[in-house]
Amino acid sequence: MSDVRHVLVLPDRDSAEEVAEALAERFGVTEEPQLVRDALAGEDDAEDAQWLVVVEDSAGVHDPAKLDALADEYEGWLEAE
Repeated sequence: MSDVRHVLVLPDRDSAEEVAEALAERFGVTEEPQLVRDALAGEDDAEDAQWLVVVEDSAGVHDPAKLDALADEYEGWLEAE
């Protein structure tokens, strides 16, 4: 099975950090998710940045629908690959 990477897009850093914590609690994610600041195209203001939570899922065990639902709780979404 090939490695799967899930990318959750969140509106701010606080939401991204909370989602990263929830991933460990709800989904048993043991590898620390990667948090990445994603500046929106053409925006200079640091407040206009999305945050990405990148989850490596080498075993392919995480349900994308459940990850999307988690991101939705924080006004985010799961990016389609």
